[in-house]
Amino acid sequence: MKNQTLSNYKDYLFLYLFLLFSMSVCFLYLKHDVGNDSTISEWIINYSGGFTKRGLIGQISIYFSRFFDSELRDIILYFQVLIIGTYFILIFIFLKNIFLERIYLLCIFTPVFLLYPVYEIEVLARKEIFIFILFIIHLLILIYKFKYANISKLITFTISVLIWEPVLFFLPMWIFIDIASKDFDKKNNLLFLIKDQIFYLPGIIICMVFIFNPLSELEHFQMATILKNEFNEVCYMSCSLLLHKSTFMQQFTGNFHAYSTENVLRYIWIMFIAFLPLFILLKNINFRKKKKFNFLINSEKKVTNYFYLILSPVLILFLMGYDWGRWVNISYTLSLLTFLYLYKKDIIIINFETLKKSRINLLSLRNFSLIFIIYCFAWSPKTVITGDIGSFPLYRALYKIYKTFLT
Repeated sequence: MKNQTLSNYKDYLFLYLFLLFSMSVCFLYLKHDVGNDSTISEWIINYSGGFTKRGLIGQISIYFSRFFDSELRDIILYFQVLIIGTYFILIFIFLKNIFLERIYLLCIFTPVFLLYPVYEIEVLARKEIFIFILFIIHLLILIYKFKYANISKLITFTISVLIWEPVLFFLPMWIFIDIASKDFDKKNNLLFLIKDQIFYLPGIIICMVFIFNPLSELEHFQMATILKNEFNEVCYMSCSLLLHKSTFMQQFTGNFHAYSTENVLRYIWIMFIAFLPLFILLKNINFRKKKKFNFLINSEKKVTNYFYLILSPVLILFLMGYDWGRWVNISYTLSLLTFLYLYKKDIIIINFETLKKSRINLLSLRNFSLIFIIYCFAWSPKTVITGDIGSFPLYRALYKIYKTFLT
């Protein structure tokens, strides 16, 4: 890679992330006082009525609201700006020294990655952003301070469950990273595996508590009462669903009305297009053979096979949840970060010679630029399964800010 190419990439990446952060702050400010905002409805969930899923961040927000005698929504806004800024800083740190030919640019600037929550502002600063941050922190610890790997996954995964319990469906990705990062010897494989994965147990147990011990009607009423009397907040949407959609079966049956052939086929197409550049990259890599034999990973098999496997539990999340756009964004983000971790950790080898001969690299700069603009900025998935495909997301987001603040 030429130093000039990497330098240009870093500059453009920084500017892109700064633009997205600035737009995020504008939209967070605009919507933090909106009475029916989906993000706020999730952030006000707390432990006032008892230990419940997704209550940690709400409880912390309530504590600071009381401590500073400030409006709860203002405290939430400050936290959201801080957490969005933290996310973009970590993304820049993680991506700044990696450039993998043209196809990589499509992976980074695809509308289902960093741009998605900015144009779908109902998703902006939802709880999964904490999962992204904790996941990146865990990957950075594995890269630079591997001896703290076990304590890292104990802390990051447990906190992830307390914030957003569907992270359990992505646990195979965390385990796959564990397995790929270490040498396993067949003789001690069972004991080693058990010892290695036991650090996920607290998070799994907490998740089971959430599943089998949802808030009772009385406990939910207590939480709603405190929100209303102390903060003048109505327990709506995500907060309300803790009572009305709390059981495992209700999660499935509540979405049956949206499962039409048209909706499902549209999202299959969206997922195919969204993941295509990443899986093209994955097809051009192989596991690096280590000195010791890793019986859990066959270096002769394609890496894509393992990604299909570790993403398969997420299909349950698609059946349980209505926000299919979010599930695509979360699945893509964690998949891309996992791939880049494997590359940074020197676990995989990229066949750059094959990549250079690929059709996308043989295009003229003009033709590639046209494809880049169309693929990255001309379309966008909507949040819910019933939503149609949007168009020109970056332009529409910028225009909305222009009309709101400058006219």
